[in-house]
Amino acid sequence: MDGEPLVRWDWIWRNWSTGRAGSIDSLLQQHVVMALLPVVLGLVVALPIGLACVRWRWLYQPTAGLMNVVYALPSLPVFMLLLPATGLGPATVIIPLSFYGVAVLIPAVVDGIASVPDHVRQSAVAMGFTPLRRLLRVELPIAVPVVLAGLRVVAVSSISLVSVGALIGQGGLGNLFTDAFKRDFPTPAVVGIVLIVALALLVDGLLLAAQRLLTPWQRARGSA
Repeated sequence: MDGEPLVRWDWIWRNWSTGRAGSIDSLLQQHVVMALLPVVLGLVVALPIGLACVRWRWLYQPTAGLMNVVYALPSLPVFMLLLPATGLGPATVIIPLSFYGVAVLIPAVVDGIASVPDHVRQSAVAMGFTPLRRLLRVELPIAVPVVLAGLRVVAVSSISLVSVGALIGQGGLGNLFTDAFKRDFPTPAVVGIVLIVALALLVDGLLLAAQRLLTPWQRARGSA
């Protein structure tokens, strides 16, 4: 619209929290749920599959190939294919994003476990660790940096891809983009971009902080 400023602050204040479903704060809450639930589901599914691929190495290549095909699928057509089964609900967005997360996290789990030095495993065996105890007390803690690096990628990409769901009415902050386009009014789009970027930075920072808490030996080595 001619003469329209890029950001109209009065519109932001009026629409931040109105108690309506389309208010900015409600869209932000929806975005957080639809973006982070696939991250959690992806990790829950990818962890046992990745461990199975480590245990039976022949399983890894076909699994990785299948997941690469899944990750290559464009999100919007997948959303549309799911519509007859899931309807116009959050599950239409959450399910594909969970599969995308699994596709990234399986290699992260495999590479993380593979990064454990052999002499560390041998030491754990010599100390009488059972395979399960060795996995929980030795291998998984050492694999944390690699797994969390994959988790950071999944989280940031999921936060971004949720907005595509606005084209089927389930995009969280992405609905601000469609609103801006329909009305030729840039303020909602600017608000959506800023909040999505801020959310991605916040979640990435929290995961990085979690990595430092879970790997205190790395902090000690860095300060030495």
